[in-house]
Amino acid sequence: MKPLVQVALRVFFRKLEVRNPQRLQMPGPLLITGNHPNTLMDPLVVAVNRREPIAFLAKSTFFQNPILRRIMESGNSIPIYRRQDAETGEGGASPEEVAARNEASFGRCFDYLGQGGTVMIFPEGTSVSERKLRPLKTGAARIALGTEARYNFQLGLHVLPLGINYFDPTRFRSDVFINVGPPIRVADYAAAYQQDPAAAADLLTEEIRRRMEVRLVISRDAAEDALARQVERTFGDHLNPEDDPTTLYDNFQLSRTLQQAILYFEQHAPAHLTEVRQQLTTYLAQLQKLRLTDEALEAGQQKQGTRFSRAVSTAFRLILGLPLYLYGVINNYVPYIIPSLVARRATKDVEFIAPIMLVTGMLTFSLGYVAQTALVHHFTQDWRWTTLYALSLAPAGFYALSYWGNLEARLRRLRTTRLFRRQRPAMEALLQQRTVVLQLLNDARVAYLAAKTSQRGEAATG
Repeated sequence: MKPLVQVALRVFFRKLEVRNPQRLQMPGPLLITGNHPNTLMDPLVVAVNRREPIAFLAKSTFFQNPILRRIMESGNSIPIYRRQDAETGEGGASPEEVAARNEASFGRCFDYLGQGGTVMIFPEGTSVSERKLRPLKTGAARIALGTEARYNFQLGLHVLPLGINYFDPTRFRSDVFINVGPPIRVADYAAAYQQDPAAAADLLTEEIRRRMEVRLVISRDAAEDALARQVERTFGDHLNPEDDPTTLYDNFQLSRTLQQAILYFEQHAPAHLTEVRQQLTTYLAQLQKLRLTDEALEAGQQKQGTRFSRAVSTAFRLILGLPLYLYGVINNYVPYIIPSLVARRATKDVEFIAPIMLVTGMLTFSLGYVAQTALVHHFTQDWRWTTLYALSLAPAGFYALSYWGNLEARLRRLRTTRLFRRQRPAMEALLQQRTVVLQLLNDARVAYLAAKTSQRGEAATG
């Protein structure tokens, strides 16, 4: 299944980037720990980027369905039991039964790691689609220390902490950035373990938490996260003009800097932060009311000659590409739209939307392409036409997506031009509002960078 999942993920995500990928390829025994914002997507995006197979610890409820249990077990998944999830034939399991089952699961991990294998665990214990790291349970540390203790701390086991950062976890063709930290040598905790195993587990858990936290974008609350995302999406290019479009690391750094800057201004200049929030909210609300985007408004400020030549070039490309776009839509629309409809009807939990879309899409596109190819062959009875048609399906689908994006952008620019002609005072006021927001953000950026430079200077002289 791995090649199929690799293709599916490359289609689902616009960009899937791994920082320090060589760490993800280090030999076992290896215990990988990660945050857990997007349920089944999290193990998949890690597994497809490691050559060696990975066994996953998954909550026991995934093993209750016989079909799902067979799938989970075939992928080397190991159940982990929680009191609120564990069930027996008689009803709820007692705490003693849960503990006994988990000891058996830990034993399987010891065996797997002892053979040089790789295990991944999500020590938060639950999956919630938020930009934060919830308190870590000690299970990962206990597994790591227990495995090494079985081999007298001579096994060479490492813990590899990583952060999984989704830029829009429920949207098709969004981005995901996997930030892999340096490994932790478990044998370094041998003395602490021999003195007090529980305390050693707490120490290792804290080190795992620290290394994961610095590789994640973390928001303290929903209001802070909303403000940061609004700034990122609307003015990210202005705040980070040297952004490298080929990498997601700059976007990750910008996101972390925005979170830190918000905290700084809450403490040192709350009035400025309040004004930024108010002005930005007003500006975005006005854009939404006029059904515009900041990008389209900015493009509308270009000089007339530049705007005209760009419009002619775009229109020419759209006219030439229309037949191929229609071909791509006709052959891909049904398998494309079904996953979204199924996901939205199947669950209200945002953490499950992307996995359901991915799995459903793997089925709809695979079955749809096979059925369409068989139908073409039935009517043509020519393997050359059938092969050509089958090879054209996926590229035509991608082209249709790209074409639609360009068409939407062009339509928004045309709407901007039309509004400037019909409602110039309102559009001039909107541009003035945009200028105010940009100036406030730029002033905040300069003040924050100056403060950080001053802090580093004081630290160096102190």
